[in-house]
Amino acid sequence: METAPVSRRVSDAEVAAVAAARHADPFAILGPHRQDDGTLVRAFVPGAEQLELIDAKGKVLAEAARIHEDGFFEGLVSGELPTYRFRATRGAESWEQADAYRFGPVLGPLDDHLVGEGAHRRLWEKLGAHPIVHEGAEGVAFAVWAPNARRVAVVGDFNRWDGRRHPMRKRVDSGIWEIFIPELGAGEGYKYEIIGPGGELLPLKADPVGFGSELRPGTASVVERLDGLPDVRADYSSSGDLRREPMSIYEVHLGSWQRRPDGRFNSYDDIADRLIPYVAELGFTHIELLPISEHPLDDSWGYQPIGMFAPTRRFGEPAGFARLVRRAHEASIGVLLDWVPAHFPCDVHGLSRFDGTHLYEHPDPRRGFHPDWGTAIYNFGRREVVNYLIANALYWLEVFGIDGLRVDAVASMLYLDYSREAGQWIPNAEGGRENREAESFLRELNTILYGAFPDRFTVAEESTAWPGVSAPVHGGGLGFGFKWNMGWMNDTLDYMAREPVHRRFHHHQLTFGLHYAFSENFILPLSHDEVVHGKKSIVGRMPGDLWQKFANARAYYGFMWGHPGKKLLFMGQEFGQLKEWAFGTELDWHVLADPLHAGLKNAVAALNRLHRSVPALHRRDSEADGFRWIVADDADQSVIAWLRFGDEGDPPVAVISNMTPVQRHAYRIGLPVAGRWSEIFNSDAHEYGGSGMGNLGAVNATEQPAHGYPASVELVLPPLSTLYLKLGE
Repeated sequence: METAPVSRRVSDAEVAAVAAARHADPFAILGPHRQDDGTLVRAFVPGAEQLELIDAKGKVLAEAARIHEDGFFEGLVSGELPTYRFRATRGAESWEQADAYRFGPVLGPLDDHLVGEGAHRRLWEKLGAHPIVHEGAEGVAFAVWAPNARRVAVVGDFNRWDGRRHPMRKRVDSGIWEIFIPELGAGEGYKYEIIGPGGELLPLKADPVGFGSELRPGTASVVERLDGLPDVRADYSSSGDLRREPMSIYEVHLGSWQRRPDGRFNSYDDIADRLIPYVAELGFTHIELLPISEHPLDDSWGYQPIGMFAPTRRFGEPAGFARLVRRAHEASIGVLLDWVPAHFPCDVHGLSRFDGTHLYEHPDPRRGFHPDWGTAIYNFGRREVVNYLIANALYWLEVFGIDGLRVDAVASMLYLDYSREAGQWIPNAEGGRENREAESFLRELNTILYGAFPDRFTVAEESTAWPGVSAPVHGGGLGFGFKWNMGWMNDTLDYMAREPVHRRFHHHQLTFGLHYAFSENFILPLSHDEVVHGKKSIVGRMPGDLWQKFANARAYYGFMWGHPGKKLLFMGQEFGQLKEWAFGTELDWHVLADPLHAGLKNAVAALNRLHRSVPALHRRDSEADGFRWIVADDADQSVIAWLRFGDEGDPPVAVISNMTPVQRHAYRIGLPVAGRWSEIFNSDAHEYGGSGMGNLGAVNATEQPAHGYPASVELVLPPLSTLYLKLGE
């Protein structure tokens, strides 16, 4: 054993800086340093009065001298330095700990280069907290991007949340700070303690690339393993051109679909046990989850996320979410996530002024602050920020096997004057209102995602007439796979809310959507936004008595499923929940004991079966020649009819809606072919809660021209109904 005399091989100023957690390069001071007469090991162990260096068997290698009363020690070991630990004592108390400063860096120059260029697409593999084996030791590698910070430390229970104990190494070329802490593992809570460029101590920050988090109201990140997740794909894959495949989406808020009897959240596994069979029974092709990235406020429904890489802890650990996705795939159900790259909340533990500067948000509040939501807006002109968002999108698709991302609030990203008065926004370089940086980001996002995962897709929630949202990037578009048809939704819901006697004056609200139905690849959305904030539920906004409300809803869903475009329905609307959606409680499942509610659910299941099995009802959703009008102008009777076509050889389907409570007898419509046409759907059927009027299952069209077609047929149109007729049996 060598006992080192008190040595002043490091200056008082540097020792004081380490003790005050203000040293910018702690690895230059702490840890082992080769000298001519051996290896000098320095350590900062607050609270220790004596410190020994010991080997793996507990043999003392050196007694370190304390050269600062706060716990700065220095000891010299002659010869080769073996793997060592510290044994510290204070009075009768003794403890051992490893030395994080004996380890070299985990990251390399290529990581610096890619991060600096904003091109590190697999950012989650380098940043965040990773349980690994490094230089023969098990522990956790932490890394965070904070280029303007003077000092960054990782803190947690493991070091008593003391930023002096584990200050990190700065990689100057990239602005990343990193440290490997041995003997830590999954489950540790942690944050980053950051000193800003002006020397100010910032509020503790959660990890921007953290893979787990505490359950709110806790805000710490949690170390999680990603290498043990289940096979989330489970041989599931989309096939062919998704525009020509069935797509019927069930939109779900996991926290309020169902809850435990005591009102607490179900776990991801419990949700999978109930949700997946239910969705399969109803015939939906996909589920879309409102944002599950960690968020501090339940009231935001997830749309103000802070943990962009962390599935929310409300329902369990990340592995539980992965099992939910796998269960969906095993049932041949795709999974979409609502994804929020437009803005983020200004909570002090989040991204806002992360390193003491406007690191993630645009520095000018006219571009960096959203007045409606009180949130910060990402700086889409900064390469590192764009890369952070694109890497996050790739992460969900690769690590959790997500099939698609519905990108929230795209319009707010595309327009500099979104929700702003004159003088509150800055024009672009051309003097216009378009946010060219956000436009470039969205194009790059879609190019990269479709390049990496051609079998997945993106959806834009975009409510304006921005051209080419779902057109390919090489054709001048934004490159999304699909766009929500907000105009169709607003027009048709407004129409259906009117008393039938007044609908004749608003017939255009049913027909106008067909003027632009094929300008984009549309999804017809009846989403969560339409059943909150005083808008009422879908059934609740329908006019008439209770029977008429449900008849209206059945007719409307039939109209919707027969209309060109993919389908999306928010949970609870499939069985006609009468109350608005309330995020703090589960759906009103008890109403399914009522035949009207159960009948509406049966109707939705039937529509989904037809959507999947009848090519004419999905194959050419985005192609104009897959649609042809029969009756577009019968406003007086509020009747509308059209034809849907699949590929050559697929039987066409006629869709006929009667939006009044008046039964129509001998209503003649033109058809392209004489012969038998089967009534494959009648929203007025008894099994759906209707009156049972109809056409006895089939009609025979004769060669009597009508509506410009060579054949026609007389129909019974039940009150408030939609019928589907398919050529043949």
